[in-house]
Amino acid sequence: MSDHDEQQPAPRRGKVLEALIRAERKLFTRPAPKSAKARMKFLRTREGGSTAAVAERLGTSRRTVERYLAGKLTKPQKRLQAALVEATESEWQPQVRAQARAAAATSRGMMVDVTAFFGFTCTGSSDDGRERQITTDISPTYVKQILQLQEAGATEEELHPIVAEAITESYFTEWGTRADGLRADFTSVSSISFRF
Repeated sequence: MSDHDEQQPAPRRGKVLEALIRAERKLFTRPAPKSAKARMKFLRTREGGSTAAVAERLGTSRRTVERYLAGKLTKPQKRLQAALVEATESEWQPQVRAQARAAAATSRGMMVDVTAFFGFTCTGSSDDGRERQITTDISPTYVKQILQLQEAGATEEELHPIVAEAITESYFTEWGTRADGLRADFTSVSSISFRF
């Protein structure tokens, strides 16, 4: 059986989850390994030397992993390449990532840039929902909740309400100084990015 037949498709994430992952990867102070062999070696180290664990993680055979480690194979097919990049970058520089997450959740907060359809719920509001492009800060309180949900494996649908609440607090109600009781929800996210 070839590694093409054995590979499982990578799970698709929503735009909010992808944006959180991209924001973390922008924090890297050194580039992650680039070649398939270097990535396999890194993952083998992270898995305590087990090629079987690396193979299971990548959805391929142990023999395929061993061939890449030996340099007999060098160019992975698309699905294996995507799995290698994802697995390597998700493990790369965990301390850098942890420090940035801790600072954002306790003192710094995060910046969000989103283009989405925002709908409103508020007594006396005459502002109809529409697509908006918004760039605003998110308070550490909300960042902590968002990051905890992400770590707990929350779905895109579970993250939307808390991100919308964070944007409502900072952008629409200006940290509680206006539009008391306003609630904004967003759907149809065209683009979103976060900055730690």
